[in-house]
Amino acid sequence: MIDRYAVFGNPVEHSKSPQIHRAFAAQTGEGIEYDKQSVAPDGFYRAADNFFAEGGKGLNITVPFKQEAYGYAARLTTRARHAGAVNTLALQNDGTVLGDNTDGIGMVRDLLENLNWQIKGRKVLVLGAGGAVRGVLEPLLEQLPQHVVITNRTLAKALQLAKGFAEMGYLLGCDYEMLEGQQFDLIINGTSASLAAQLPPLPDGLLADQACCYDMMYAAQPTVFMSWAKQQGAAGVADGLGMLVEQAAESFRLWRGISPNTAPVIAEIRQMLVDQACSDTP
Repeated sequence: MIDRYAVFGNPVEHSKSPQIHRAFAAQTGEGIEYDKQSVAPDGFYRAADNFFAEGGKGLNITVPFKQEAYGYAARLTTRARHAGAVNTLALQNDGTVLGDNTDGIGMVRDLLENLNWQIKGRKVLVLGAGGAVRGVLEPLLEQLPQHVVITNRTLAKALQLAKGFAEMGYLLGCDYEMLEGQQFDLIINGTSASLAAQLPPLPDGLLADQACCYDMMYAAQPTVFMSWAKQQGAAGVADGLGMLVEQAAESFRLWRGISPNTAPVIAEIRQMLVDQACSDTP
């Protein structure tokens, strides 16, 4: 019997989730069907109800529905509760729907296992204080960095987010001007600036010796933030494609009880991005 899964979003045409999960299924021999579905802005609950009523087993959730999915789930994992958002829904044996957030563990696995970077004992700077950052803070803090500084254009948002996770580790909030004179071992860009080819207002001299820089966004070409990091002398620079595949792998494990090998899938999606970029070039 083929089990049905899908990704819900609006827009959703750009989503790589079907290719990723079909690759996982082919690799593991799991019999699944995975599609993407554009959902009306006010239609999430109805669409989710219909999907599960028609035999669906699980959903990935992308923008703008992660808060709606949080409210839809009958039960939440601890990390989803702390994230305040859900990107994975899984039908349970008792008929209820579990909500999880796999973004943070996906990023951490990419940093530690794919890139072989260090988090423990490191000074970490996170750019942005929105939902993307909130979703990764708990798994990041579980790796015991020396401290994490959250910076944002609006100081109050950075301070509020740092306060909300203060029990899990040493966090500070600041605005970009307050970064002057500080240095970090790892800088994570959790803003959406890269989507608009923009760079947050970062001062020079932020990178400690052998520092690494990570952009949670991804593209066929290096992002503006990645280019800045290289110019600043970063020892390691990466985008968030590995995070995308790793968070999908965690969803797959939650649904199927099997952990797929992510390395060949990351390479496959990377090549797909490059091919698409080449075909779009006049």
